Amino acid sequence: MINHKRTAAFVGLLYIIGTISGILSVMFTGSILESTDLFMTVSTNESHIILGVVFILIMGISLAFVPIIIYPIVKKTNQALALGYVVFRGALENFTYLAYAISLLVLVVFSKEFVRSVSLDNTIFQVMENIIVDSGEQIQAISTVVFSVGALMLYYLLYQSRLIPKWLSGWGFIAGIIYLATGVFGLFGPTFTILMMPLALQEMVMAVWLIIMGFSPAK
Repeated sequence: MINHKRTAAFVGLLYIIGTISGILSVMFTGSILESTDLFMTVSTNESHIILGVVFILIMGISLAFVPIIIYPIVKKTNQALALGYVVFRGALENFTYLAYAISLLVLVVFSKEFVRSVSLDNTIFQVMENIIVDSGEQIQAISTVVFSVGALMLYYLLYQSRLIPKWLSGWGFIAGIIYLATGVFGLFGPTFTILMMPLALQEMVMAVWLIIMGFSPAK
């Protein structure tokens, strides 16, 4: 089996780009979205929201390429599961990213209208604010579930194929289960971000491994 070192390095780089973009999107939007006067805060920080949306899209595009690139390699282990990985991580996950990005842009639109109509009854704006925020949180929870299912498919394939060390793919699979549980709980209540850290750390370790070591030859 060919080592596919260049492919592995590119996949590792995409993981790093996607992760950094995701972190930057949170840095630009996180504190704004936690504001108690959301529409007013958004209206004075519109550029931050727009930048956050841009980084969300960069993250989505980067991570969407990963399953497309890996598919020809992992399909030799299980073609159905490899195709499922492409569907979940390449299509469904990016649909949730796009939906969340749109919700942020809608927030910008309503914040502008809020500023123009500040002298009017703000009840309707409060209702719209609640709807947008709640919808965004639900979209993020769904995205977490979709991401986790795709990750579990990938790490099972990597574990079976031994393209990376079993300790690394096993770490990803266990962390993926925790990540999935976090997303499911997030559909009904608050999300415990700390439970996402094991998988986030694993992906960065795997990214560096792929860049340096590449995929392992078949055993």
